[in-house]
Order: sequence, then C-alpha cells, then structure tokens
Amino acid sequence: MLKQTNYLTKVYGLPEGWMLAAYEREARGYQAARKALTTMSPADVITEAKKANIRGRGGAGFPMGVKWSFMRPHPTKPAYLVINADEGEPGTHKDRTLMELNPHACIEGCIIGCYAIGAHAAYIYVRDELHLSKARLWGAIKEAKAKGYLGKNPFGKDYPVEVYVHTGAGAYICGEETSLLNSLEGKRGEPRLKPPFPAQAGAFGCPTTVNNLETIAAVPTAFNLGCEEFSKLSSIHHLNDGGVRLFGVNGHVKKPGVYECCVGLTLRELVYDLGGGLLDDKALHSIIPGGSSTPVLRADDIVDAPDEKSPLHAWHGKSVLDVPLGVDTFRNMGTMLGTCCATVMAEGTDPVACFHNLMQFYRHESCGQCTPCREGSGWLLRIAEKLMDGTCSMEELNTLHDVANGIMGNTICAFGEGTAMPALGYLKKFRKDFEAYVKGERTANDARLTVSNVWGQS
Repeated sequence: MLKQTNYLTKVYGLPEGWMLAAYEREARGYQAARKALTTMSPADVITEAKKANIRGRGGAGFPMGVKWSFMRPHPTKPAYLVINADEGEPGTHKDRTLMELNPHACIEGCIIGCYAIGAHAAYIYVRDELHLSKARLWGAIKEAKAKGYLGKNPFGKDYPVEVYVHTGAGAYICGEETSLLNSLEGKRGEPRLKPPFPAQAGAFGCPTTVNNLETIAAVPTAFNLGCEEFSKLSSIHHLNDGGVRLFGVNGHVKKPGVYECCVGLTLRELVYDLGGGLLDDKALHSIIPGGSSTPVLRADDIVDAPDEKSPLHAWHGKSVLDVPLGVDTFRNMGTMLGTCCATVMAEGTDPVACFHNLMQFYRHESCGQCTPCREGSGWLLRIAEKLMDGTCSMEELNTLHDVANGIMGNTICAFGEGTAMPALGYLKKFRKDFEAYVKGERTANDARLTVSNVWGQS
C-alpha cells in the first residue's frame, strides 16, 4: 500500500535544509538523542530500539536492535560504532541523499547508537567519490559540537561521544562489513573470517557494531515517534519489518529518484505511481529489485505459494509486482529486497547484454582473496564475452550454471554469492535469450536499448 511519508526527507529541498537550524525547526532535531542520554539507560535504549523493528537498510535485513544487543562491555577495550556509507552497489543511491540533504539525522543516530552499545566514538565510512556527502557530514559534526550535542558532555551528560568521517578508496568490496573494518584500519580491503564477529572483535580488535547509514539515520525518527509506533507505520508489520524506508527507482522510468514511504510499498507502486511509469510508455521487461546483486524479476512472474504457511501465501497467483517490498517477502520469492533501490528495464532491453555488464563489474571488483570468487567471476565474464561475440557454444553456456553454483556458499563473504545470484537469476529467467545468442539468432547489435541507458555506465 502506497503511504508516502517525509520523516527522513522533511528537510530535503529546503533552503539550507542540511543545516542544524532547519533540522531542529522541521524535524525535532536532537530531541531524541537528548531524551536517550538524559532519561534512559543504555539497556533501555536497546529495548526500545528493538520495538522499532528496523531491519538493516544496507541489504542483509538484520534487525538493528538485536544487533545492538550483541555488544557486551569489555574490561579493557573500548567499543566502536561504525557506519557503512560506502554505497557502492550499482543502482543504489539513497544513502548519499541523507548525507547531503539530512546529515544531522545521521549524526543524531550515531549519538544514540553509541550510547546504546557503550561506544564513545563512531566512524562513518564514506566512499571517496562522494565529496559533497563528506563535506555535509563534517559540517553537521561541527555544528553539533558547537551546540554541545557532541563532545565531552553531550547534553550535559558525562558520556563523551565523537563522530568521525572516514574516506574509503572506492572499492565495492568495502561495502562488506569486515572488509570495511580492514580498510578503516588502513589494511587491504578484503573480508575477514567469522567468527570472531565484529561484536567480539571488530575495529582495531575491539567490540564493534556496524550499521548501514540509512539504518542509523532512521533512529531519531523512531525514538521521536516512539519505536513501537514507528514500527506500526509499516503495512506489513506482521512480517517484522517496520517503519519507513527510502525507496530508489532508476533505469527506464520517467521520474527516477528517491522516495520515502512506509514499508509495504509494492514494485508496481514504486515504478508506476512514484517513478511515473516507463519511458515512452513502453511495456515493462524486468526489474532488479534492490541493487545489482539481487536476482532479477521478470515482468510476467507470478507468485507460486500454495502453502498456507508461506509468508507469500496471501499473494499466491498474483504478479510479483504486487508483493510488498519486505525483507522476508522478497527472500521467499527467490530474490532479495537488498537496498530497496530498483532498476527498471523496458521492453526491448537485452538481458544477455545486462548479464555481460554485471559480470564485468563483479569481475573487476572481486578482491581476489577467495579462489571460487576470484576465478569464478573471471570465468563467468569470459563466457559472457563469448556470448556477446557470438562464439559461445551450448556446452559453455551450460557451464555458467556450474561455475555460478561453485561460487555459492564457498567464499568468506557474501560478495561471491552477490556475483553468482544475479548470474543464476538471469540464466533462469532468460534462458531462451542466452540460447538465441549461442544459435546465432541474436547478436549484440540487435539490442534495441543499450545497457548504458539502464546502468549509467558503458
């Protein structure tokens, strides 16, 4: 159900809306942090946060309050809060709007989060290219410190809190939390084996919680409304996915952008009501629902959930476009909600060319630590290039399944699966298109819409 809101975006578009004055005037700025630090214990803050049912907004969908509860005081080591604002997922562009247009929500969320988990320092890890985002965050930190909201005694409370902005180097792998932690420490950006998990040994070997930037930016809103009331904003709160989210839509739509809505929005509403429909009023071909690593959905896909116990049973026999965008609903459809930023492709888009484009990206961004991912991503790309060149055999096409399945579950981090899942998704949904390339019935020159029109890259 379409319920557009403006809790996180209220200051978007206002004159100097990113400044402290606008945040305090329009969004009850820093009232939630003041209340948390001066009237609640850290345990009470975590208990309240759990009621919000905020599932991680970075893609994994893990409940934020539960993640906070994993932190335990260490007798000799400090704790840290690390915010993942790397946002390197193709097709994803929501976090940068928060940093550029509502940075104080990010800072206030960090203050509450630090207090809850026993940390006195938060690091916001931002990819290098987002220069305006970094400048706006540093500006917000400066303003908050000047008002006494950050520093040695925030809101007069003897609980020092500092927030720092750390610049990444543009590596997609650093969107994975342990790779990010290595990069933060000045090491090579590659994932760590788990356990130990960050809550036991994270940044600098100390207990650490890693949250996505939108996740932490939603915290002030949840506490201002009351976390239980915030959760009830979701039209699918019975699936334990609460509150509001930023939904992005890009590709072949008339009004690409970022829109704030209650959790429960459908793809049909995102594409046609908010996105304005497809360019030139073309028919819909397919949608990648939440960033490039989430398996593609065909426009004509139907929900198959006859089991009454299935979370999707209420939508059995209906179009996938009419299923609420939720962590569990999309997982049960064989894809993922991911970052909630959908890439829309119109009729005439060549799925094999899209597959080739994605494999180029994932081969380039593999950190190379795990053999299945390092070699498998290269293997997938080589076959994709042979498809585009018209030199791929049917045997090699069949090999794609084996290679992708060989990556699944055999790597340290989820990057390998993020490579294999979209590959398997395209093969499953568009097998006939792949075979047409092998048989010479179609070539790269036959694509009526270029991939660059979808992804913004060549």
